Order: sequence, then structure tokens, then C-alpha cells
Amino acid sequence: MSEQPRQPRRKPAPAGAGGKQAKPHRRPQKDPVRMLAFEVLRAVDERDAYANLVLPPLLKKARQDEKFEARDAALATELVYGTLRRQGTYDAVIKACIDRPLREVDPPVLDVLSLGAHQLLGTRIPTHAAVSASVELARVVLGDGRAKFVNAVLRKIAAHDLDGWLERVAPPYEEDAEEHLSVYHSHPRWVVSALWDSLGGGRAGIEDLLEADNERPEVTLVARPGRSTPEELLEAVGEESALPGRWSPYAVRMAEGGEPGALAAVRDGRAGVQDEGSQLVAMALAAAPVEGRDERWLDGCAGPGGKAALLAALAAQRGAFLLASEKQPHRARLVERSLAGNPGPYQVIAADGTHPAWLPGSFDRVLMDVPCSGLGALRRRPEARWRRRPEDLEGFAPLQRGLLREALSAVRVGGIVGYATCSPHLAETRVVVDDVLKGRGAGHSPVSAELIDARPFMQGVPALGDGPDVQLWPHLHGTDAMYLALLRRTA
Repeated sequence: MSEQPRQPRRKPAPAGAGGKQAKPHRRPQKDPVRMLAFEVLRAVDERDAYANLVLPPLLKKARQDEKFEARDAALATELVYGTLRRQGTYDAVIKACIDRPLREVDPPVLDVLSLGAHQLLGTRIPTHAAVSASVELARVVLGDGRAKFVNAVLRKIAAHDLDGWLERVAPPYEEDAEEHLSVYHSHPRWVVSALWDSLGGGRAGIEDLLEADNERPEVTLVARPGRSTPEELLEAVGEESALPGRWSPYAVRMAEGGEPGALAAVRDGRAGVQDEGSQLVAMALAAAPVEGRDERWLDGCAGPGGKAALLAALAAQRGAFLLASEKQPHRARLVERSLAGNPGPYQVIAADGTHPAWLPGSFDRVLMDVPCSGLGALRRRPEARWRRRPEDLEGFAPLQRGLLREALSAVRVGGIVGYATCSPHLAETRVVVDDVLKGRGAGHSPVSAELIDARPFMQGVPALGDGPDVQLWPHLHGTDAMYLALLRRTA
């Protein structure tokens, strides 16, 4: 966006004539950090992009400038993710500082205001610096006229700190608990309600969960067994910057951040970036006992390939074959990349799991990590909480049930199916499993399968509930909110 046209300069009044010289028009200064953050927010809003996909290439390009330092990259990252995570809170604050409905504020103006609000209320940037930098950004991307509006609003926001604003814009917990939590912890009300239903319990647990969703997650690596070791990764990352995984024996946490792609094991595909929750799901499926042979495994929704790569490595240690199937061809190519170099036999195909390219009863183990709302990964994709709607669940429901039915058809009698989602929403987890087992839905019959207790196959992991299925939580386990049900086919 260009700045407003510059006004022609007046001819200076002659010396001693008593006239006043016009104030020179100052060209706004581009701040590369805030410009980059603004560009990411616009991509998220205009193109439904995800920040974790847009930000890295922009940072890589910015680093080509020697003046763009590591601390600049860190600030840009904080501005992007902090603004997205706290968007609901900041919208409530901004709404209290303007004289029009929020929907009538142009989205680019709202992005600049949100970036400014985060600097004022969510960082240690001094007030004068936060306001002046945001107004300067507004001059560059919006023009002088709207920059004055930004300046006026931010000065109102600067009148109180975050706690002070929350007291003003959030209803008391006693009057409306869900709306209070929604504003305080920056989650849509329907998401607060759904998470609370899934979690159960009182106020403390849901507040801990919502707070965990707003924390920056650690980068977690997986050393693919037989190809790399945690010790190799710990040494490569450095003792001061790396920690062993909490639960997975293959996990290494990059506690101080860093660039995983700089590690040789990651570049070579011997290791990868993978949340411990995903590692635990794959490990549990591999650990559950099957009756008879254990030679053919299926990952029925394999993209982008993290779980498939871990399963392939575990299968290779037993001499088992893995078929990795992914409906979308471009995601199937990502799976191929993840599995490249695996020592054991495997095959990657582009196929629809609801119209299988294999015969019934072909496999001993099947993982079906189904498409879902992604409410379990809000730490990593904070924009998803604002993008999803309750009605989206109705769109996922038939697909999730269809994939689970086909998974149970694909496994032989005595084999194991793992049904997984990166969502704790009951409509995507227990309700799906229960409906399929009981044959609910037009034209469907009960399935000959039984739930088995998944908890013993996540040894050492606490707070797994009453079983037999397992729900992981960010605030309890430090993982994404992964769900897993293990089912054994009985006939």
C-alpha cells in the first residue's frame, strides 16, 4: 500500500519578511520487523493462510539483510503469534476505544491496531515506543489520515495495562463464566464451551488449558528409531538448548528454540519435527498386541508424513511393511519425502481412505488419524480458533465415521485400529467411535470390534483418565490435545 500523495512545498518566505516556513513533509520510515509482522497478518486474513507456513520464508528472506538480526526475527515472531493468540482480547479492548462497530473498521487498520495493542499490553516494549512504531507503520501501509486514527486509539489503549482492561471489558465470572473465559483467554465462546465439556471439572482446569493454548510451544524433535538416536539430537542441538522428551523415548525438546532444519539428522530425514502427542499415538498403535501375524501396517490418512515416518521406522525393526495412503497428491509427495531412506519396506499411494485401494482384512495394524477441526493444536495454529465455526464439525462428521468404518474393514480379525484426532471435541472423538461401533446412522450396522485400553501403551504418562480411550492435554502433558482410541476387530 502506498502513502498519501505528498503536498507541494511552499516557497520559503524571504528572510526578515516575518513569514513562516511550511513544515517539511517527512517520509514515513519502514520498520522491517513490523512490516513483516503486518504482512503475515494480512496473509492470514486475506488468504486464510497459516502463520506457521507464511512466516518462515519471510524471515529467511529478511535474514539476507545483514541489518536484520536474530533478535529482530524473534520480535517479529512474537508480534505475529502474540497478536493472533490474543486477538479476541485485543478486539474487545479496541472495541471499547472506538465509536463504531468493530466490523466497520477496515481489516488492515484493525491489524495495525492489534499489533499495537499487543506491544502495549502483551510485551515489555515501552509505551512511547509501541505507539510511535505502530503509528509509523500506519503511515507506511495506511497513509497519514488513518495513521491519526491509529494514534488516537492506541493512546486510549495505553491508558491501562492488560489486567486493567480485562476488568473493564470481560463480564464477571459469576455472571457469565464462558464469556468471561472467552475474553480473558482469547478463545471463541463456542470453543471454550466445547473444551470445557471435553475436559470436565471446574474452573481451574479449563483456565489452565486455555492458558496453555496461549503459550508458545517448544519445538520437539523425533529421532526415528534405527535411523537416529536422541543422544545424537541432544548433542547436535547442544546441552544448554536441548532437553529429553517428557514421555517419548525418541523425543528431544529444543527448549531454547532454534532452527531444526539446520540439524543434519533432520535434513537427512533420519529425524523430524513432531509433537510428543503424535509420537505417543504412533507408539501406542505399534505397541498394542495383535493376535497372530504382524506383517502389514496401514497409515490411512498419512499426510503430511510425521506419524507415517515413525510407524515406518518401528515397522522396519520388526520386518513389517507399511502402506502410507494420502488422498491429496501434494500431501502424498510430502509423505514420500518423510519416508525416503527408511530401511524397511514401504509404499506411498495417493488414495481416498473412504474408497479404499486395498482388499478388506489386508492389514494387521491400521492408523486412521482423521481430518478434524484442529482444536487440539491451537498453540501452534492460533488463527484456527478464529477461523473455525461450530458448523464445521457437521462437515467433518461423515468423513470421520466413514474413515473409521473403512479402517475396521481394512484390518483382519484380531488386528488393531487406532482412531486418532488432533481435537478433543467430543463430537470428533468418543461420539464418532461410539456411533461406528453401535452402527448409528442410516444404512449402517454395528461393527464387530471392541475398544481396548490404550493407557498401558503410553507407559509413564500420567492423568490419562478412566480409559479405555486416551485424551492428551497441553496443560497436563505439554503436548497437543491428541485423542486415541484403540479397537480390536473381533469378527
